[in-house]
Amino acid sequence: QVQLVESGGGLVQAGGSLRLSCAASGRIFSIGDMGWYRQAPGKQRELVAVTTSGGSTNYADSVKGRFTISRDNAKNTVYLQMNSLKPEDTAVYYCNADLKLRVLPRFENYWGQGTQVTVSS
Repeated sequence: QVQLVESGGGLVQAGGSLRLSCAASGRIFSIGDMGWYRQAPGKQRELVAVTTSGGSTNYADSVKGRFTISRDNAKNTVYLQMNSLKPEDTAVYYCNADLKLRVLPRFENYWGQGTQVTVSS
């Protein structure tokens, strides 16, 4: 069974930092893009940051210069370092990844269960 398991969320004061982790497990042959999305109450889910298998990255304008996405391909893990957090960063953060399983010839998209990040003012 394939899983994306997130960790690292929590409560932090404005200006603080958090580091999210997401580990992919299961019969995985290859991993493509890995990214983080977030969804605040009453709002649509939005892209925060994404990294390709080649290491390219892309960020939402609202987090540029504050958040850094990285990945460890040996551990099938993607990270999101969040600095200078603001109350408007409060949301449930979801890990997303394109995974090619050993029994399938194509990439399929998977989501983690989400982790809550709350930034107090």
